[in-house]
Amino acid sequence: MEIKIWNNVSSISILILALVGSVNGGAFEDGVAAYEQGDYETAHRLLRPLAKQGVIGAQYNLGIMYHNGQGIPRDYAKAVYWYRKAAGQGYADAQYNLGNMHNNGYGVPQDYAKAAHWVRKAAAQGNVMAQTLLGIFFDTGQGVPQNHTEAARWFYKAAVQDHAEAQLLLGVIYFEGQGAPQNHTEAAQWFHKAAVQDHAGAQELLGAMYLEGQGVSQNYTKAAHWFRKAAEQDHADAQHDIGLMYLKGQGVPQDYAKAAHWFHEAAAQGVASAQFSLGIMYANHMGVPQDYVKAAHWYRKAAEQGYADAQYNLGTMYANGQGVLQDYVLAHKWFNLAALGGTANAVKNRDFITKLMTPSQVVKAQRLAQEWQPIISE
Repeated sequence: MEIKIWNNVSSISILILALVGSVNGGAFEDGVAAYEQGDYETAHRLLRPLAKQGVIGAQYNLGIMYHNGQGIPRDYAKAVYWYRKAAGQGYADAQYNLGNMHNNGYGVPQDYAKAAHWVRKAAAQGNVMAQTLLGIFFDTGQGVPQNHTEAARWFYKAAVQDHAEAQLLLGVIYFEGQGAPQNHTEAAQWFHKAAVQDHAGAQELLGAMYLEGQGVSQNYTKAAHWFRKAAEQDHADAQHDIGLMYLKGQGVPQDYAKAAHWFHEAAAQGVASAQFSLGIMYANHMGVPQDYVKAAHWYRKAAEQGYADAQYNLGTMYANGQGVLQDYVLAHKWFNLAALGGTANAVKNRDFITKLMTPSQVVKAQRLAQEWQPIISE
């Protein structure tokens, strides 16, 4: 089972609107009430004087308003200014947001060390978002020396506070055995804690654990259950996973139409394996009408990403003129690339096609293969 970890720390939300109280009473409360009613201009007018007086809640929330462009033009530099004012007074949410601004280069030059500095301050106060982000910093070595043990420690602090992302990441730590002894049972338990909170990534990984019997007893029904939960949240890998379950009849009744549906959902999101699977469905009249043009379309999508089996099948379609105009040059190109990817029979088919080609065609096909670069799906 392949574990994918989120290394893009900006994926963790930095916008936490925690309207904290104030000794200034009425004016602050009126500002909060205006904000909650969507009257941002009034909220800004009431909160700004309080922020200048040093009221932490007003400073923090003024930073939020500049960050979001609520009632005032969006201005990241001013958001940073007010976050820093509140962070300097020890307000954890402001420290976390200020760290994230440094991390992403919003309103300030990107500076991972400063990001880690402020995020650590918020994490030390128990802010679960900060603890999770600090764990990611240690896991990736961003702004701090890479230290998987420290990453696990911070993930644990947030995970025991029921933070789903931290529970997922702690599960990855145990699954991979980096930062803690490898323990698939422990990994599955943390994935489950996040999965029941509707974390799609955890649901997909938990499904994979049940599918392969890692850390849990193998159970196709439970695997399909969790794959479907994640798929319904638009998790692309889970969509392909549940499609395979329907294709094979594992944990669910075999249903080619449902398999094709889920393959299409994942393929539309750029999952190469799903694009290849969908191509097979169209080529073989499985759950969809047979359509060689659509089969070639989806094989090409996967082939362009470097999926070797799709390159082989696309080469076959060019060799036979199925769904595409017959073209031995392109057939040779795709067989050549598939051979480099280790697909069985690709060399044999390439060599067979070579006998049907002119020397100049072979040279062109070889040049096309050499110049080819994969298109990475975003």
